[in-house]
Amino acid sequence: MKKKKVAIQGGPGCNHEIAARAYFEGEDIEVIPCISFQELFDTLHNDKSIYGIVAIENTLAGSLLPNYTMLRESDLKIIGEYKLRIKHHLMALPGQTIDDIKEVQTHPMALAQTEEFFKQHKDIKLIATEDTALSAKYIADNNLKGVAAIASDLAAEIYGLEIIEHGIETNKRNYTRFLIVTDHAKTEVDELLANGRVNKASLVFALPHEEGSLSKILTILAFYSINLTKIQSLPIVGHEWEYLFYIDVVFDDYTRYLQSLDAIRPLCRKLKVMGEYEKGKQSYEPSGAELEKPAVESKF
Repeated sequence: MKKKKVAIQGGPGCNHEIAARAYFEGEDIEVIPCISFQELFDTLHNDKSIYGIVAIENTLAGSLLPNYTMLRESDLKIIGEYKLRIKHHLMALPGQTIDDIKEVQTHPMALAQTEEFFKQHKDIKLIATEDTALSAKYIADNNLKGVAAIASDLAAEIYGLEIIEHGIETNKRNYTRFLIVTDHAKTEVDELLANGRVNKASLVFALPHEEGSLSKILTILAFYSINLTKIQSLPIVGHEWEYLFYIDVVFDDYTRYLQSLDAIRPLCRKLKVMGEYEKGKQSYEPSGAELEKPAVESKF
């Protein structure tokens, strides 16, 4: 059987790859690393057979706003989602301890999310890089002793590094939601519908700049028993004080969901269904011991 190609943002071993392998569990996939999200969307545009996995929001950092725009403009469809618990590990060349480490390299987000750990190790120099997994690769490729990376356990495995400290993230309630997107969504959605598994949708629309326009939409969705789980507004460039509304909805009855779309369509401008799919699973729940620790608020 032909391998399924999946484009990810980041180097091999990054959280995008972990989420991709978890979502396509049991399938033989070929991961295509992309440096940026723009490169990821360009890759999907150039090869319609490739799937993509795109981070869209994080429980600490919030929404990745540029990805909403790129997704809407790409005309790709969302066919699924996966919620990954983000775990940061400190890793270095084998045989070293925390006392040997003088410098740590990783993505700025990982640094921000592990700052409490490094308050106990103030002599370590912190260096921001473009990617967590690629930082691990750089250390391995250059045989750098005294230098560590913050990355995933998969990155440690791929690049032959040893984890010095496990789970150094400050907040254990750190999740990222990833969307699985493709150009050939109809076949995928038809299969989900046939199995009665479509229970979530992502929509985008504009509203007239008049009193109560959004509340009317929400009232109609409530009437049809459609549960709003996410709403994100972004300005419409060139139209001052007008906004696009990106919403996620979940439902039990697909027919009622379609009826709700028919009901709100006359009240919206540019209503677009960006995807219909099955509500995603969450990869990992923090243990009881972790949850007993007081939650530390993120600077985000």
